[in-house]
Amino acid sequence: MKTSRIAIALAAALSLAACAEGTGDKEAVGTLVGAGLGGLAGSQIGSGSGKLAAVGVGVLLGGLLGRHVGKSLDRADRIAADHAAQQSFEHERIGSTTSWANPDSGNSGTFTPTRTYQTARGQPCREYTTTVTIDGRKQTAYGTACREPDGSWKIIN
Repeated sequence: MKTSRIAIALAAALSLAACAEGTGDKEAVGTLVGAGLGGLAGSQIGSGSGKLAAVGVGVLLGGLLGRHVGKSLDRADRIAADHAAQQSFEHERIGSTTSWANPDSGNSGTFTPTRTYQTARGQPCREYTTTVTIDGRKQTAYGTACREPDGSWKIIN
């Protein structure tokens, strides 16, 4: 539980830092955000010492993937991807894909909801598949997003 709280706090702080206007290094921010989210995802797997190993693997893999994405995606890409994600989570049926593309960078991606459910507290959530294509190389990931009280969707893992 403590590891999960640390990962959540790290991911939240880094997400806010990544959104802030500034001259930060995209690669470093991507690595840190990816590591935080990877650790959070890893904390949801296993138990006991297996959970610690899963967190470690999640941090490592998330950091590597985050570094690659941060190195390659610019602010316009992130804005386009976020808009597509919000559209997909709010309006699309399961299996329907929402795409985004940045003609300036050539990067693109998709979001496809795969399951809709409510938490025990009644919060709507959606599992999804996402792709991102950078320099012609396509990567696929899976995650969950839940609707916040303000109506926006927040990716939780």
